[in-house]
Amino acid sequence: MTLLRYAFALFIILPLTAAVPTNSHGSLVHSKHSAATLLANSMTPITNTDDYYLANLSNSGLSRSAFTCAIKGYNYLLQQHRISNTAFLTIIDYSMPSTQKRLYVLDIQHGKLIFNTWVAHGRESGYNYASDFSNEDDSHKSSLGFYITGKTYEGANGYSLKLIGCEKGINDHAVNRAIVMHGAAYVSEAIIRMQGCLGRSFGCPAIPLGLHKKIIDRIKNGSCLFLYHPNKQYSTHSKILDS
Repeated sequence: MTLLRYAFALFIILPLTAAVPTNSHGSLVHSKHSAATLLANSMTPITNTDDYYLANLSNSGLSRSAFTCAIKGYNYLLQQHRISNTAFLTIIDYSMPSTQKRLYVLDIQHGKLIFNTWVAHGRESGYNYASDFSNEDDSHKSSLGFYITGKTYEGANGYSLKLIGCEKGINDHAVNRAIVMHGAAYVSEAIIRMQGCLGRSFGCPAIPLGLHKKIIDRIKNGSCLFLYHPNKQYSTHSKILDS
């Protein structure tokens, strides 16, 4: 039994998981009870994607394909010693519309989904659905693939998180393009009610204000972030997925 499978199994068994409340931002509420006391070596690769079912992620809307690809990339980057914050894996499922909560932050060590909320895509990637992606400067499009989170800073969009693209020709211009994670007023349920979808960014995965600091502070400094879409051009050119 893998580390993640063991932790997830314990998490499912514990009575506290009978009901998992969410807050107004759409994130899962943290419980003071967990399998935290049973931690093992955090550098252990995740080797069994059946953990997807144990985590009950399908009920949250995350596709199994997105999860499986994310695990493969996480393990690859882990073996390459690219990940220093091994506790968290963040998945953005851009196969979903912006009206759905398509950002997922998994606490790998504890076996929990700790955040599930809305996230914007680039304005030139599409309206409600993202379908067009680019690595080019000034494209105002999202870039798919695997990233490593960097340091935080205060910028034009307030408290923000630098993102380092790990895939050459796919997202490696992220730093030069200033593709970062930040909070935005146009990412909210109120905006969805008003215009039928979220507002869009210049390519950044913007998240709700009031929640962005909590998410950024969890995943900053070297964790894995994966932007998924069943895009053939990406899947056929990603050396990480082909590894």
